[in-house]
Amino acid sequence: MTYISDILYWISTGMLVPVVVLLILLFIRSLILAGAFFGQYYNIRKNNMFLTGKINSLKAGNIAEFEKSLPEKSAMPVIQYMKRILDSKDNAANIKRLLANFEIEADKDISTSKTLIKMGPILGLMGTLIPMGPALAGLASGDISSMAYNMQIAFATTVVGLFAGAVGFLTQQAKQRWFTQDITNLEFVAETINKDSLR
Repeated sequence: MTYISDILYWISTGMLVPVVVLLILLFIRSLILAGAFFGQYYNIRKNNMFLTGKINSLKAGNIAEFEKSLPEKSAMPVIQYMKRILDSKDNAANIKRLLANFEIEADKDISTSKTLIKMGPILGLMGTLIPMGPALAGLASGDISSMAYNMQIAFATTVVGLFAGAVGFLTQQAKQRWFTQDITNLEFVAETINKDSLR
């Protein structure tokens, strides 16, 4: 039994460095995600009022006018897809495909946030538990400095993991609302095109 315990101890101790490296990478990724999120938020705030007004005035008879009012170049995926849907107004199957592709693209954009939500706390917990063994061993042998060092690693990994998870959670909540609104707008445009073709 002692050999099995020793093997498990060596395995868990050996995992500390990879866990810490992954946590550092997650922390960097969460900072990049937060920066990109604020840029995306600025774009949405800038264009959302314009797009909402245009969508509210869209009817079956003024689709051509609506199409001309859209900006030629836009960084917003919803406007790009809206223009592609309007270009495919005579092809109902392609419109359905474009709507499905937008949902796939939206899910892909949110996937980083989902990864941070799950992996941040998991790696943070692993980084907390792994140094606890050496810390307790240091306490038993009276090596207080070793115990303090391992406890410092344990607490630091917990904080970094929770930070990455919090960034992932907050960005996911906001992005899900944005993409739900975008999908609603795209479906409305597609339905209006369908009504116009039946006239």
